[in-house]
Amino acid sequence: MQSTTLNNAQIEILDMMSFVKSQEALADLKQVISNFFASELEKEMNQLWESGEMTEEKVESFRNLHERTPYK
Repeated sequence: MQSTTLNNAQIEILDMMSFVKSQEALADLKQVISNFFASELEKEMNQLWESGEMTEEKVESFRNLHERTPYK
């Protein structure tokens, strides 16, 4: 059986979970974590726009992008 090693962030989150006593608190925590990752994504996207890696043309090309897995 393969064991999993947790990193410091994962251990910290698990420790904090002992304070979550209700479904409402869990929902609040999920929202905070979601907001954090949304903020990080926004920062990354802003950097891509500022660096020129993301452009209107590239965004438009996504409209016609079809990368679905072909099914038999």
